[in-house]
Amino acid sequence: MSISRSLFLGATLVALAAPLSSAAHADTPFDRQAGNFLSSTGTVLYGIAGVGLPLLKDGKAGKTHALRALDAVTSSLLISEGMKSLVQEKRPDSSEHNSFPSGHATGAFAIATVESAFHPNQAIYWYAGASLISASRFTLHRHTVGDVLAGAALGYGVGRWELSSRRGLLIAPFIQPTSKGTAYGLFLSKTF
Repeated sequence: MSISRSLFLGATLVALAAPLSSAAHADTPFDRQAGNFLSSTGTVLYGIAGVGLPLLKDGKAGKTHALRALDAVTSSLLISEGMKSLVQEKRPDSSEHNSFPSGHATGAFAIATVESAFHPNQAIYWYAGASLISASRFTLHRHTVGDVLAGAALGYGVGRWELSSRRGLLIAPFIQPTSKGTAYGLFLSKTF
């Protein structure tokens, strides 16, 4: 799937999901339950799937794919947290000043971007999941649409950056031959 097509798909899904979910704007118990699930347990399950499924399904490339997904989500969330500290936008539902950008949208779209690159035939599912998680943040009044769209764009951008980087952004897998076979590990670095 091309970059422009992936970005269009993700932005379209978020744009469609936000107004649909805001029609009720978490005014019914079902909306609140669905939003709470997507914002908590659903986000955790999505992250585990994004990092864990490559280990089960991608054969020899599985470790590298899993580390790439982990690296993309970690890098994007660090950038998101830095932006929250700088911008200090007030949340719609509280007096906290850490709304922009949505970290949930950032992390979900980072995973969706990386997994869609490795599995183009699954792109619609990854982006749909990221869009539902993102829309839940708006539905629960935790973010504005702008916060969610900015988070989605940040996650997508960092995911593409991860994929274009030869060894990753923060966590890079390395393979080192040893006398008894092959050893695997993590290499931590920072690039600005």
